[in-house]
Order: sequence, then structure tokens, then C-alpha cells
Amino acid sequence: MSEVLSAVETADRIRSKQMTAREAVEAALKRIDAQNPALNAFVTLDAEGAMRQAAEVDASRDRGGQLGLLAGVPIGVKDLEPVAGLRWTMGSMAYAEQVATEDSVQVQRLRAQGAIIVGKTNTPEFGYKGFTENKLFGATGNPWDPSRTPGGSSGGSASAVTAGMVPLCTASDGGGSIRIPSAFSGCYGIKPSSGRIPRAGDHAPGWGTHSTLGPVARTVRDAARYLDCTVGPHPNDLDSLDGPVGVYEAAAQSQPPKLRRIAWSADLGYAAVEPEVRRLAEAAAHKLAETLGVELVEANPGFSDPMPTWYTIAAAGDVVILDRMTEEQRSLLERGFVAFAEQARGLTAAQMCIALEERHQLNRLMTQFFTEYDLLLTPTVACTAFPKEGPPPREIDGRTVTPAGYLPFTPAFNVTGHPAASLPAGLANDGLPVGLQVVAPRHHDQLLLSVSAAFEAASPWQFPA
Repeated sequence: MSEVLSAVETADRIRSKQMTAREAVEAALKRIDAQNPALNAFVTLDAEGAMRQAAEVDASRDRGGQLGLLAGVPIGVKDLEPVAGLRWTMGSMAYAEQVATEDSVQVQRLRAQGAIIVGKTNTPEFGYKGFTENKLFGATGNPWDPSRTPGGSSGGSASAVTAGMVPLCTASDGGGSIRIPSAFSGCYGIKPSSGRIPRAGDHAPGWGTHSTLGPVARTVRDAARYLDCTVGPHPNDLDSLDGPVGVYEAAAQSQPPKLRRIAWSADLGYAAVEPEVRRLAEAAAHKLAETLGVELVEANPGFSDPMPTWYTIAAAGDVVILDRMTEEQRSLLERGFVAFAEQARGLTAAQMCIALEERHQLNRLMTQFFTEYDLLLTPTVACTAFPKEGPPPREIDGRTVTPAGYLPFTPAFNVTGHPAASLPAGLANDGLPVGLQVVAPRHHDQLLLSVSAAFEAASPWQFPA
């Protein structure tokens, strides 16, 4: 099997004529052919289109043309996102035959920088759950143990990146869907500040509030270069942020600023966590503090479990998806998705306003917290990966939990929009990865990247052989 290069290494070798884009794509397709049957990470491949894109990159280079930041790098695109000419199912039987007619804004920007799209990666139906399984394509496996889930909803992307099929994939995070699979799979995933990468297409209003686009990657620098290709405002996204642009890879290569103190919380005051997960995440938190030369304090922001607030807003978004469908399409949906969406059916406008006010107050608590601490560290997920078909555990550390009890740490920061990343913290006794979540103040994405890179340098993460 060919050497697995990072996205930065691939692009830089192509630019310096040490390799061609064709060679990079051929190597990726060979790895996909070898590994995807066991993992089911890619659900649609476009080998012919990828080779055509590669030929265009090579021809441009040979003519002396200017190459983009990801020129010749093969990537996967999560199947919640449209790619012109490719099947766009959103993991649902209801859209099994749908073909996208245009690229998303994020895909447009990646293409403009020379990235080569080799195919679409698996996702649960409409990304509604934290493990990757659907009726249309089946379950995706974890490269560390294919019988286990890589997490979700960006599980196909995380599985593909961790297995080395491609160095970089698109992802999205409405309740942890970048961070959860990064933790379960042992790769790097960053949810930027909400609005950093625009969502300019048609999307349900609730998920539009929560959901943020971003990458899963093998290295922090790869993720940072991805952001340099995709961030920036768009007139069709009311919430998109205006700048900064072109600063993220530099941040990942710079020393973090001198910090005052950082906070560690094993449970945020309410979560059940498996002891082995807590042990590894806490050890990683101490390692990060030591690397940064900063005091680590056990503290949390003091909010109660924000899941009810998150559910209210998210379910309201999914019921919109439901109501836009024909009766025939609704008959094809998974019962779990329908039940999730139907929770919103009885909501009043006043209840939605209350949830939005709770969102405001949660952000106020975080703002106050970050006047005392520069970062908040937690485990990313409360357990290691469970069987790929589910169900999630209903007991964690001897406590009965809800079906979403394994992901108590991620949704809060979708509600508030804070940038957050999952860093590989090590392997548990069962041989499966554990993640450390790092949350930064709003709009401090560059700080988050520089801190992540410092930890990566001090504690290089491993990938399955």
C-alpha cells in the first residue's frame, strides 16, 4: 500500500513536481479499493471524474499556472452536502436517486483551490444521530475495529481519513458531528466558530443555528489549510462571519500565546463518563497544560445539561425537513428520524423563544467563564466506540443514561457557537481511541489551532496500521 501523505505534503509535492495529481488520486483510489469494502466509508465514488480533475491540475502546473492551496489533494465530501453531478442522498432512502445539480459553497471553494473530489462519504439519515448507519447504505466501520462505529454524523469522513483513504474530508457538526467521530476514530476534527464557513444553501432553520461546517483531518495543519480555503462571508448566509481569512495555516505553525490558566472538567457537572475515558482525557489535559506551560484548574462553567435546549431547536429544524416531503418519501424514512423530528410537533412559538433565550444565557455563562480561563477541556465523548449498528449504551459508569447520554459534552457548544476541536488523547484498554475536547472563546479559532498543533507536536497521534 502506498505511503499515506498529509494534505499539505501532497499539495506541496505536486507543486514542487515531486509527484503528479494523477499519482495522488491513483494512490487514494487504490487505498479506497482495498479498505472501503470492510469499512463502508465511501458510498459514492467518482473515479473517472477524479482522474479528469487530476489531469486538469497537472496540465495547469505544466503550463506554469498558479496552483491552489489543495491542488491535487484527493478529498471526500460528506453526503449531506451537494456535489454537482454526484448522488446526494443525505443518507436517506427518500433521496436515494437524487443527483445534485450544483456544488455547495464550501465545495466550490475547495474546488477553486484545486482539491479533487473522489466521492461522497456515509452519514446517518440527515445527520440526526451520533453514529453512522442508515437504511440505504448500511453501517460504517471504525478503522481500529470495523465492528465498531466511527461515530457520526461525519462517520464516513472520519473513517476514510483515519484509514488513510484520503487525507482530508468535509464534515459538519450540529451536535458534535465533527468532534464525536474524530474522538471515536482517533483523528483531528475542528468545529470552527459558527458562521466561519458559510452555509448558503437551503437548510432547515434549527440545524442552521446549530450546524457548522468544518474538516476532519490527519493533521492540524491540514485542517488549518482547509479553513484557509473555505472561510469567509457569503451574501446568502445571514450568519456568515466577515474574516479573518488566510490566517489559519499560519496559526497552526505558530507558538500559542502565553495563557493565564485553562480549565478541565471531567463531567461538566452533570455527565456520566466511563472511568477509562476520564483517565485518558484527563492525562491529555495535563499534557496540554504542561506543553503550554500554563496552570490547569478543575472547573466548569456551571450550566446544567443543555440537551433539552439543543433538542428543541434541532427537532424544530428536522420537522421542517419532514414537512417538505411527499407522503411517499416520508414512508421511506427511518423511524428514529421521524420520532426525533416529531418531538417538535407540539412546540409553541413561546417554547422556541424560551429555547433561544436559554441559548443566549448559556453564551453569557461561557463569556463570563472565559474571563477567568483561556480554554475549557473535557472528554469529547463519554465512552469508546460501540457496535456500528448501535444502539448506543444505556448505562455509563453504572448510571442509566438516555440514548444520547454518550455525547454529553459536544451539543452545548453548538448551541453557543464556540469553536471546539477533538484531539486524540490515546487508546483505551479496549484498543479504541479516546478524544480530548478543547473549547476556545468565540471567534478564537486561531488560538484553538495553535494549541491543537502544540499538543500534536508534543503527543503525536497514531493511526491504525
